[in-house]
Amino acid sequence: MRTIITYGTFDLLHVGHVHLLKRAKEMGDYLIVGLSTDDFNILKHKQSFYSYEDRKIILESVRYVDKVIPEKNWEQKKEDILTYDVNTFVMGNDWKGKFDELRAYCEVIYLPRTFGISSTIIKDNLRDDC
Repeated sequence: MRTIITYGTFDLLHVGHVHLLKRAKEMGDYLIVGLSTDDFNILKHKQSFYSYEDRKIILESVRYVDKVIPEKNWEQKKEDILTYDVNTFVMGNDWKGKFDELRAYCEVIYLPRTFGISSTIIKDNLRDDC
C-alpha cells in the first residue's frame, strides 16, 4: 500500500483544495491530511474562518481523504512520515524547495496550484463586497 501525506489549513474549502487532494490520492492508496490546528495557525500568523474541528469534519467528508491528523508544529512532518510509513509527501508548488529535507525519508512532490483560486482570494473578495 502506498501512503501519501499532505498538510494545510484548508480553510474555506474550494476547488483548488479538491484538485490537490484528488491528485495526491491518485498517487497512492491512502491519503493522510495533516490539518493545521487553530493554535498552530496562530503561530503562523494565520486566522481561519472555520475552527479546526469544523475544518476536520469538512475534510473527512471529501472522498479522497482517508485520515485527518492534527498539524501542531513545523517539525512534526518527519515524525508523521515515519509513524504512518509514508511513501510520498505532497504540497502545492508555492512551497517548492521548503520541504526537500524530507527526501531522506520519502518521495517529495510539489504540485502546481489551481490558477486563480485560494482561500486568501476568497477572503479578499468577500471583504471587497462588504
